[in-house]
Amino acid sequence: MSTASTHTSVDGSPLSAQQALAGMLYAVIAMACFAVLDTTNKFLLASVPMLMVLWFRYAFQALATTALMLPRKGRAVFQTRALKLQIIRGLLLLASSFLAFGSLIRMPVAEFSAIAMLSPLAVTVLARFVLKEHVSKLRWVYVAGGMVGALLIVRPGGSMDASHAWIPLLMVLSYSSFQILTSYMAKTETPETMHIYTGWVGALVSTCMVLSVWTTELTGFQWMLMVLIGCAGTLGHYLLIVAFARAPASRVTPFLYSGIAFATLTGWVVFSHIPDPIALTGMALIALCGLGAGWLGQREHAKSLPPAHD
Repeated sequence: MSTASTHTSVDGSPLSAQQALAGMLYAVIAMACFAVLDTTNKFLLASVPMLMVLWFRYAFQALATTALMLPRKGRAVFQTRALKLQIIRGLLLLASSFLAFGSLIRMPVAEFSAIAMLSPLAVTVLARFVLKEHVSKLRWVYVAGGMVGALLIVRPGGSMDASHAWIPLLMVLSYSSFQILTSYMAKTETPETMHIYTGWVGALVSTCMVLSVWTTELTGFQWMLMVLIGCAGTLGHYLLIVAFARAPASRVTPFLYSGIAFATLTGWVVFSHIPDPIALTGMALIALCGLGAGWLGQREHAKSLPPAHD
């Protein structure tokens, strides 16, 4: 029998242990960046208009992405076969960010991070009812378990007013729709083109929105935190793209749940908040169901592959 490795990278070439390790490491660093992003957002939103923080986050990403990609790709990076879908995709992510900011105002960072991790499970639901894909009974069990975990976090008497629970859950739905559309568009659009349109759609729309709340009465420290948000968000998204380019999703996805641990740590350092036992149970349930769904997806994918030849 052949002794060649059966693991391959996204471009079909053999996947080395170093590449897989690099992909996992990039994913962990990306999640640390997102924890810093969310924690800084929550801190800033107490004193800076939400739309202004949102605008700066997208303006920074749009300019930084363009400055990085335009010299390498030229005007070709703006060429697209699906301009309308690019705009819709950008609007979906902008809506997700708006709802995320609204959630962070009302709930701790750790609990917010755990709710956000429902997105892979929500994608399963959308794949079934929108794309008409088959979903196994076990996968439905994982989805139900994740929702139970979310209810434990946003329950009455918890750290968030239960009447506002719809905000993070709507965020998950919006972001899951964004992921489904991304998967569909990836068949004809390059990651660079999708990434640059995402930034500019968000920047242009948020620019129109921010005019009504614009203020110059910000301290140097607040502007420094705004730059930190831009850097953390841009670097986090870039590292996540690199992670999935270096290693298969089955290797990378489990490490995305490290974001809950990072968010718990940063929330404790900045806000002295520790989730209560019931919320911790819900967070653990979401992580376990997400990991289980990822494992099931990998097993189903492996079964769909043709058998290896001697």
